[in-house]
Amino acid sequence: MSESKITVVGSLNMDLVVITDQHPEIGETIIGKDFTTTSGGKGANQAVALRQLGNDVTFIGRVGEDLYGTEIVENFRSRGIKLADETPVENVSTGIACVTVGHKDNSIIIVPGANEYVTPEFLEIHKNEVLNSDYVLTQLEIPIETVDYLATLCRENEIPLIVNPAPAAALTDNIIESCTYITPNRLELQQLESYHPNIMDFKHKIIVTDGKEGCYYYNENNEEVRVKSFKAEVVDTTGAGDCFNGALVSELSSGKSLKESLEFSNAAGASSVTKFGAQSGMPRREEVLKILEEAEYKK
Repeated sequence: MSESKITVVGSLNMDLVVITDQHPEIGETIIGKDFTTTSGGKGANQAVALRQLGNDVTFIGRVGEDLYGTEIVENFRSRGIKLADETPVENVSTGIACVTVGHKDNSIIIVPGANEYVTPEFLEIHKNEVLNSDYVLTQLEIPIETVDYLATLCRENEIPLIVNPAPAAALTDNIIESCTYITPNRLELQQLESYHPNIMDFKHKIIVTDGKEGCYYYNENNEEVRVKSFKAEVVDTTGAGDCFNGALVSELSSGKSLKESLEFSNAAGASSVTKFGAQSGMPRREEVLKILEEAEYKK
């Protein structure tokens, strides 16, 4: 596979992860089992997924003036991901995510920090990275006006853009009309429908991830097409959606059909949940291909 040039515009967080046997109720204090800090953020996770699959990845995002920011920059360097601007935002903390993992699932609270400084003006400074891309991927952990500007930039220059609407928020008409695909999970789609009653007028752009049920999209006849998932021993679901999105862009940018790309993405997501941690669980291409080959063999 030839390397595709992918630019990710998005969030950089430090994940503060607590492992527990159960999630606490409101007002309840419980004893956890373990605590770790790992580089995260939906944008960063998707960039790592892309890099693991063999792509040339550039990231447009911001870190704060703290130790977490320094660690995130070093993490990208070690992985061979180009950070368009390593200058920290002065007197601002790096974004963090408090992640509680229990019962093989997770809950997350995010504090944006420096991610709020990924502004349209900042993107304008680094727009050449976007213009030199085969594909662009973004999420909603940065200001919506930045995503809107990115959508315009990609449309005007005929660059495919995938928008992962997570966490769910109201999109602008420009984002919906300008992007190539929107990739909500089932809950996020419900939330999008509440914000945009006409969102299904654009169902040809919508790809829905549905956990262990796989994913689905709509064909040229507006018919729902299901793409099945792959069995996996679940250890940690953190980052599975990010892995799916990275894998999807990786395959589409290499010229694969949508159906082929979604099968590959489901296999990548299945691989990711078998390991602890978001970025540490992102599979290499050979791991994903093995899942696909074994599934084909079993047929």
